[in-house]
Amino acid sequence: MTFDELITEFDRGLRSIAGVSRMSRPMPQPSADAADLPAGAADLPASPVASGELTPAERAHAAGLMRVNHVGEVCAQALYQAQKLSARSPTLKAAFDQAAREEEDHLAWTARRLEALDSRPSLLNPLWYAGALAIGLAAGRLGDKISLGFMAETERQVEHHLDSHLDALPPADLESRAIVEQMRTDEIAHAKSATDLGGVDLPLPVRSLMRVASKIMTRTAYYV
Repeated sequence: MTFDELITEFDRGLRSIAGVSRMSRPMPQPSADAADLPAGAADLPASPVASGELTPAERAHAAGLMRVNHVGEVCAQALYQAQKLSARSPTLKAAFDQAAREEEDHLAWTARRLEALDSRPSLLNPLWYAGALAIGLAAGRLGDKISLGFMAETERQVEHHLDSHLDALPPADLESRAIVEQMRTDEIAHAKSATDLGGVDLPLPVRSLMRVASKIMTRTAYYV
């Protein structure tokens, strides 16, 4: 990796921690089709529902969930940066870079949604970033196939996590729902890409440990 590339990655890391992220795609918008409304929202108007219609409790809950998602994207930036630095193949470096760019869209979307909900990102973002960077470097040192397997398993677990958020978001919060749905679509594609590139299945104890670590992170980030 050249010096210019290192500077670029360092800049991306600082922006991830500071919450100053660029997006290459516009924020997802709620569907105007009533058929796309969440369960329990059949009586809501088909047009986008403003977050101002949320109750204080719903707003706080949505903000907590989106803060968790924002933390996940901070971690994703660190993981993909570390794995890109460790990758031996130019093809894999490009794959990690493309995934990181799409995850940066997610980072920007969730940050803007938190602002709209009058909330803030996690106060522990530097800690989350540093931990994810260390994990990504460790995975990368084990070889490309394991690194890709780690990417695939991470994205599969994120997919399940986003599924739970789609169930838990307030029915009226269609803005957050639209963001989470697009994030879920992208994560599924990232997992498939990692598998197609040769990622191997991780041992069950490793997958279980990843789930435990994820639960600790999400429960903490919801509040802090």
